[in-house]
Amino acid sequence: MLWEHFVLNELMTRTQSRDVAYWRDKRGHEVDFVLARLRKEPLAIECKWSADNFNPTSLRAFRQQHPAGENIVVAEDVGRGFSRTFGELKVRFESLEFFAASVAEGLVRGPGVL
Repeated sequence: MLWEHFVLNELMTRTQSRDVAYWRDKRGHEVDFVLARLRKEPLAIECKWSADNFNPTSLRAFRQQHPAGENIVVAEDVGRGFSRTFGELKVRFESLEFFAASVAEGLVRGPGVL
């Protein structure tokens, strides 16, 4: 949970906004953070201390309701970013440093609520 708060602090600092959303359905699936980007599909962000602990179940549930958009896992143990595919679900794994830099550079814009 501390890792999620650390990532959230970076998101809020880099976007200069406190309007970062999360998603949860009635079955208990949840996505840590969702960013709505200007004229783009929502970005789903999961925070994991270790990339090996990622389970795609919640992202799959989210993408059933919101099929288009990127999926990112921000993990402490990721040095160099990589992608994995879980069935039809493509997920990019990034370090917090790289992800925060991409937010700062405007690759992720306009956090908001879905």
